[in-house]
Amino acid sequence: MATSRSALGRGLSALLPSSPATPTAITEPVRMDAPSPDAGDSAGSAASESALRSIPVGEIDPNPEQPRRHFSAEHLEDLANSIRRHGVLQPVVVRRAGNRYELLVGERRWRASRAAGLETIPAVISDVDSDERLELAIVENVQRQDLNPIELAHAYRSLADRGATQEQIGQRVGLERSSVANHLRLLDLSRDLQSDVESGRLSMGHAKALLQTSSPERRRLLRDRIVAEQLSVRDVEQLAREAGTQTRSKKPRAGSRSADPSLQSLVEVLQKQLQTRIRIHGSAERGRIEIEYFGTEDLSRITRLLLEGG
Repeated sequence: MATSRSALGRGLSALLPSSPATPTAITEPVRMDAPSPDAGDSAGSAASESALRSIPVGEIDPNPEQPRRHFSAEHLEDLANSIRRHGVLQPVVVRRAGNRYELLVGERRWRASRAAGLETIPAVISDVDSDERLELAIVENVQRQDLNPIELAHAYRSLADRGATQEQIGQRVGLERSSVANHLRLLDLSRDLQSDVESGRLSMGHAKALLQTSSPERRRLLRDRIVAEQLSVRDVEQLAREAGTQTRSKKPRAGSRSADPSLQSLVEVLQKQLQTRIRIHGSAERGRIEIEYFGTEDLSRITRLLLEGG
């Protein structure tokens, strides 16, 4: 295999030709059914594989293990307009896959080239096996900061599922083991909170702070406050710590939740309004309402909401 794992660790430059790509220098497309000009010469064939080629856009398929799941339509259109004017200034990297090619590096350029109406695209054919294509795709996106934290987390999980340790994953993609571990922990969040991280409503710092509390309900309530009040990461860390302390000191009590469906509906309304945990003890005829707060600032906030509501 021509491309080793150490080449992936050094970065994308290990797979690209040393001289920059010049679109006008590529004139003849290479087709899979055409004989290689270096056929019969193993040394010449190996050299030609690393040379810059012009490949039909329609003969290239995306990497099935591409960790990036979101491509901005606006950014792709901007890139397509640039390609129409200036051409593709940096080649994509592909590998042979039967009678077609499979993308390894440069899916945005490939997508934008299709949108721009290009028939061919400059490419480098690299000898990378299927076990390494995920790793290479991660390296590309990490170096260009193209992946959001949840996409990275899923990519690292895929590598871990193949037997790689967190230390090995960090070495391959050029990150500290702790960074890999922090990303993997994000997958412990519920899917709706992961979506908030993907969309940018929550930062990775906010997400890590939410993980300090094990209660999914409390995490959602804190998430609502982050969005509504634009809380800082430090604020959320403090609230999560206080919530964890009170939860550990709290003893479970029988009858803490009402079986009355109408009261449960009221609990949900109050929790949404006050953004904290509410309990109703008793029945619709007689009982008490319990409102949780976490720190003096949280108590002041809830008191203000109750008084303003009245």
